[in-house]
Amino acid sequence: MRHCKLFTKCRYVCFQHIMLFCLLLLPVITSCHHAPIDLTDESIPAHTRDSLTYLYERNYTWGQNLTVCTDSVTLVRLPLKKSFSTLRRNDRVVVAEFAIHPQDSIDSVWVKLAHSQEEQGWIRECEMKRTFIPADSVSQAIYLFSETHVSYFMIVFATFAIVWLLRAFRRKKLQLVYFNDIDSLYPLLLCLLTASAATIYESMQVFTPDLWERFYYNPTLSPLHVPLPLSLFLGCFWGFIIVLLATLDESFRLLSPMAAFSYLLGLAAACIFCYFFFILTTHIYIGYVFLIGFFYVFIRRVRIGLHNSHYRCGHCGRKLAQKGMCPYCKTINE
Repeated sequence: MRHCKLFTKCRYVCFQHIMLFCLLLLPVITSCHHAPIDLTDESIPAHTRDSLTYLYERNYTWGQNLTVCTDSVTLVRLPLKKSFSTLRRNDRVVVAEFAIHPQDSIDSVWVKLAHSQEEQGWIRECEMKRTFIPADSVSQAIYLFSETHVSYFMIVFATFAIVWLLRAFRRKKLQLVYFNDIDSLYPLLLCLLTASAATIYESMQVFTPDLWERFYYNPTLSPLHVPLPLSLFLGCFWGFIIVLLATLDESFRLLSPMAAFSYLLGLAAACIFCYFFFILTTHIYIGYVFLIGFFYVFIRRVRIGLHNSHYRCGHCGRKLAQKGMCPYCKTINE
């Protein structure tokens, strides 16, 4: 057996992760923010004041760019109610005008949309929200995820099941997050951030749906200067991205490429399970109890990790509770 000094890479790895966090946090902190405008200011033109009023009331306003998200949609060319204009999927329009029809029993708010000078017409607001999405890339990403996440998640689950069966057939032990986990807290933290984001998202859907709709039509990636629920949600989002990069680095550092691939598939399946579980349980208020329990489990793991990681092996880099022989590679550390 070979004698070697205690491993000092721990400080370097921590410094690496801190620098990575600061680097990824910099765009968030420096993101542009437009402060709310005082509508009582008499210097604001009447048209601008009306536009901002519609923005605050309906979360969208004149000049908002929208895209058709269904196969087709029909616009009515008022005042000729029997004259129509048909738009196809991915056609882009702009909000041109609003009108109130109190006699309409379905929706009193009508919106005029213009695709071109020749193709424009009116549509009820409720139907517009169902058939159009904002043209902003962030809003379209939210729509794409909300519409297709189930199929994508099923693909991940199926891939993980196939890999798990293959490795079980070859009688290789499969590592999973929390159960037979790698020597890192990042995977469990990734699941915790997923659970927290799902809980906050579902809470906004239940208690403040207008807040999420406002974010959907006017998205931002900065967690600063937004209402607290959105700030927490965006903080979880950026935390997920940062911890995901750290998890990838740790997985391929501690495991072989094939083992790391199967482990990351299992971690993806665990995050998907956390997402669906907390979405469903938060709706009936039980999710908050499970989230508190999840935080307790994570804090307990952190305390155990700090207690058992005073040193690192100079040969394999594994954490050691005390000096002496490494239980993993049998190297003597002095």
